[in-house]
This record gives sequence, C-alpha cells and structure tokens, in this order.
Amino acid sequence: MAEAVQTTALLVEDFGVAQITPVRHAVSQGAAAAGLRGQRLEDFVLAVNEIVTNAVRHAGGGGTLRMWASDGVVVCEVTDRGEGIPGERLSGEALPPSHAVSGRGLWLARHLVDDVAVSTGEAGTIVRLSSKVPV
Repeated sequence: MAEAVQTTALLVEDFGVAQITPVRHAVSQGAAAAGLRGQRLEDFVLAVNEIVTNAVRHAGGGGTLRMWASDGVVVCEVTDRGEGIPGERLSGEALPPSHAVSGRGLWLARHLVDDVAVSTGEAGTIVRLSSKVPV
C-alpha cells in the first residue's frame, strides 16, 4: 500500500491588483510558518510576487494563489485565465535584454526557488513554485 503524503494547506486566495501587497504578506507568513527562513524565505516570496504581478499585468488582471507544504517543501501555485505565455518567454532561461521593459519575472523566479513548473495555453497559465525547507 502507498504511504499517504502529509500536506498542509497554507493559503488559498483570489487576487487582483489591489491584493498584490496583502497576498505577498500572506505568502511570507505562510511560508515562514512552514519553515522557510532568511534568504530562502525572501527569495520564495519575491518569486511568488513576480508571478502574481505577471498574472495581474499580462493575464487579465488577476488569478488564484494556492500554497501548501508537503514533505519538507513549500509549494505555491498561481493560476490565471490569460491567453498563455508566448513560447519565446516560456523557457525563461535567457535573461531578457537590458533594454526590455518586461520579461524578467519568470526568469527571476527560476533563479530564486528550487523548482518552477509552467503549464500554459489559451485557457490560462499555472505556475508552480517550490522551495525545500532547510533541515
């Protein structure tokens, strides 16, 4: 028989432009309660803030954030109902040119957390960010 995975729900929140700051504070509190500390906590919160801001700016003005802890990992999933991330921005591996006015959010998130998974299409995008809790 498979062993059950212990999951702790930390936050479920719909957001729009007016909720960016309160959601960032709630993410910080929830991630800290789950065990992230110091620079790992700051990096996780910044990565989530970048993805939330992207959803507001580029994907219809809002979305839904879900955050949980499972087996020593804090996970945050941001869902929007936009038209999807263009392919050239999806890889997020190359730093956008210095003259670009946007395009760094996903790139930055990939450098701040342990794992970023993206599912995107015409019906919206789901970005899942994960950081391991230090032992």
